[in-house]
Amino acid sequence: QVQVVESGGGLVQPGGSLRLSCAASGSIFSINTMGWYRQVPGKQRELVATIIGMGRTNYADSVKGRFTIARDNAKNTVSLQMNNLRPEDTAVYYCNVVGRVVTMSVFNSWGPGTQVTVSA
Repeated sequence: QVQVVESGGGLVQPGGSLRLSCAASGSIFSINTMGWYRQVPGKQRELVATIIGMGRTNYADSVKGRFTIARDNAKNTVSLQMNNLRPEDTAVYYCNVVGRVVTMSVFNSWGPGTQVTVSA
């Protein structure tokens, strides 16, 4: 009922910047939390940043001061501005959206992921 799609990944040199975008669509009544997670092969998916309600943000320690999450409630979109990228930021980045559909059921939807590679 709810589709989530990411865009904006790619290859960037260390110290560079990328901006990821995510759009949620479908039978959405309201959205509570939007967030970004990342995963590398052989490791668990980890939280990068979340934005809750009217704008309370939470960041992983490893990205504080370098990444910024923002949402557009009118468009059901969330972005992740990533600056000063490091090779250890290389991962598949996933968008997660939690809210309620028009029937008032709760949904928790993930996008298919977008690859971010930081390499010289």
